[in-house]
Amino acid sequence: MALSVAVLAGGVGAARFLEGLVRVVPAENVTVIGNTGDDLELHGLAICPDLDTVTYTLAGLSDPERGWGLANESFHALDALRKFSEDTWFQLGDRDLST
Repeated sequence: MALSVAVLAGGVGAARFLEGLVRVVPAENVTVIGNTGDDLELHGLAICPDLDTVTYTLAGLSDPERGWGLANESFHALDALRKFSEDTWFQLGDRDLST
């Protein structure tokens, strides 16, 4: 019988834990129950930072220096939004917009 694991997850710490877990437990046997408590709507976009962080990390796409977002990200759209809005505290990258 294969081991199945359910994990309550949110944010960078959980993403790093899951990254290690799927090295010892087959990914198809891991169920992630992701945190949505930090979700928000900003600039007309639904943003789910914890779910994105876990997804990007497990896909090998996350930025290891920041611990969140995509590696090699740019912020041109955010820079342009600053001209029209002061509400640019959330660092949403250009490629992250598609997610």
